[in-house]
Amino acid sequence: MPAKVVPDYVYLDYAATAPLCEEAARAMEPYQVPGRANLVCGGNANSLHAPGRAAFEAMERARKQVACALGAARPDEVTFTSGATEADNAALVGIAQAAVDARRRAGKPSSAPHVIVSAIEHDAVLVPAKRLEAQGFRVTRLAPDAQGFVHADALAAALDGDTVLVSVQTANSEVGSIQPIAELARVAHDAGALMHTDAVQALGKVPIDVQELGVDAASFSAHKIGGPKGVGALYLRARTPFAPQMLGGGQEGGRRSSTQNVCGIAGFAAACVAAAERVEGERARLGALRDRLYAELARAGGIEPTVAVEAGSLDFLPNIVHVIAKDYESETLILRFDMLGFGVSGGSACSSHSLEPSHVLKAMGISGDRAYGALRVSMGRYTTAEDVEAFLAAVPKAFDW
Repeated sequence: MPAKVVPDYVYLDYAATAPLCEEAARAMEPYQVPGRANLVCGGNANSLHAPGRAAFEAMERARKQVACALGAARPDEVTFTSGATEADNAALVGIAQAAVDARRRAGKPSSAPHVIVSAIEHDAVLVPAKRLEAQGFRVTRLAPDAQGFVHADALAAALDGDTVLVSVQTANSEVGSIQPIAELARVAHDAGALMHTDAVQALGKVPIDVQELGVDAASFSAHKIGGPKGVGALYLRARTPFAPQMLGGGQEGGRRSSTQNVCGIAGFAAACVAAAERVEGERARLGALRDRLYAELARAGGIEPTVAVEAGSLDFLPNIVHVIAKDYESETLILRFDMLGFGVSGGSACSSHSLEPSHVLKAMGISGDRAYGALRVSMGRYTTAEDVEAFLAAVPKAFDW
């Protein structure tokens, strides 16, 4: 029997995905028309006829909008992908391999090229890092501190003359810690390494400017900001070495072959523009809701905030609350809250079917037994103060108090 979501269900799992926003829906509407009418804008963006040219023009308008929203210097620094997982994979493997090739051509070959990632990255970074390791790269995984932060001195100590790439996420999807990316990028560049950041969770929650961050590459996803699923982007600073991983017809300037999803790209661009326009107001609004949740949950017996987030803190994402419940497992709490009409999670949705404790929490020094009780509440554009109060009122029921 299919699952049913009641009309007054309160969705508090925005870090997993955000509901489609009005701006994205309107931008994609012309592409949803069936039949001959779809040719107005539904052509292949690589075709020379009128429908193809119309699709290409729409795609390039969207590229300019996304580039502007991200602070890119030029539109062609934005490569559209099928999502952040592809962007992360392409960045790790494509940049690392190309950087090694560039060094070899310059007469500076490495016997064992070195890549550094943080230990709390999304699996879309950690798994490609394992692939590189199997191909002969040395991979260092930087441990964060107990609050989920990666420090520049730790990166400096790990760098060596063979380091070709550093990848550290802008913000963590589980505990919400925001990393000092600009500082980390300077340290990496001083050692001759390139810098990539997975900025998926940060986009729309905090201001993003890839030039101010000083990164060579950054990954983004549409569905985390109210855009459609199945589309994302890889920012590649001009002249950054890159070996394409999707080979074929040479679309996206040869960086990512495959016919582009113009409908999804239009929705992504609209969501990017909307998120950029609303980011400061949303950061303040959501931050106040986050502080309210942390304050009330900290008073409850058997619930402990995973990280120390002071009221008004800008060091953590404004929309994520992460706690550890004593004597409960995440799965039990998720199902109980679901039955009460609230959608929450235990951590990354990409690992939600795993019974293993979060690798993020383990890297932060949290024991496996404690990590099993992780609970994440994440909010977004359509979360209201009334939603938060309703959730707090449901907490005693979920915990049998």
